[in-house]
Amino acid sequence: MAYRAQTHNIEENIHRNLKIQDTNQNNDKAKESIKPNSLSNLYRKDSDSQLSIMEEAYKSLIESVGEDSSREGLKKTPERAAKALMFFTKGYEEKIEDLLNNAIFDEDHDEIVIVKDIEFFSMCEHHLVPFVGKVSIGYLPNKRVIGLSKIARIVEMFSRRLQVQERLTKQIAVALTEAVAPAGVGVVIEASHMCMVMRGVQKLNSQTVTSCMLGYFREDPKTREEFLALIK
Repeated sequence: MAYRAQTHNIEENIHRNLKIQDTNQNNDKAKESIKPNSLSNLYRKDSDSQLSIMEEAYKSLIESVGEDSSREGLKKTPERAAKALMFFTKGYEEKIEDLLNNAIFDEDHDEIVIVKDIEFFSMCEHHLVPFVGKVSIGYLPNKRVIGLSKIARIVEMFSRRLQVQERLTKQIAVALTEAVAPAGVGVVIEASHMCMVMRGVQKLNSQTVTSCMLGYFREDPKTREEFLALIK
């Protein structure tokens, strides 16, 4: 019986290692799909030089809706709004390599690591109004782990841009895949979109849920189910 149990364990380990090898190949394909000039690599330089242009644009918008941009309450609004938008989109000024700051560590850990309910704020690129919610991220290490705070920083970097939720979900998953080459990654985002709350259909309680599963999380139902159960 002991021999059978040992043989069974060996077979399970071989099967898992083979799956990890397949997963690494899938992750390599995912990396290749992110082109150098894709949206995930946009970078903004010298944002201060753009403030005066943005202030004039906001002043024009205020006047276009019928307001007096020179009245006391609105005099500094163009400047404040320009600075606010720069902050809302500060993710364009960040690079993933600077953000990670070498916080990748060799560690022989092969169970799922999850950081869940990470709050985020982003801007819908279709209407320039916010969508807000939470992100849950899990990955299956493959001899390397990432500093936990860096996972939240990846979320912050990509959410502080003009976005759609579907793309945001995938960008986070691919960034983590590129950072630590894990056996698998899962990302789930649940968010409320002001473009559906403040205008249009005006559905106050609607929530949008998106997911991206890579590697083991896509290929192995049990791993995916475990991840989804743990983030509930």
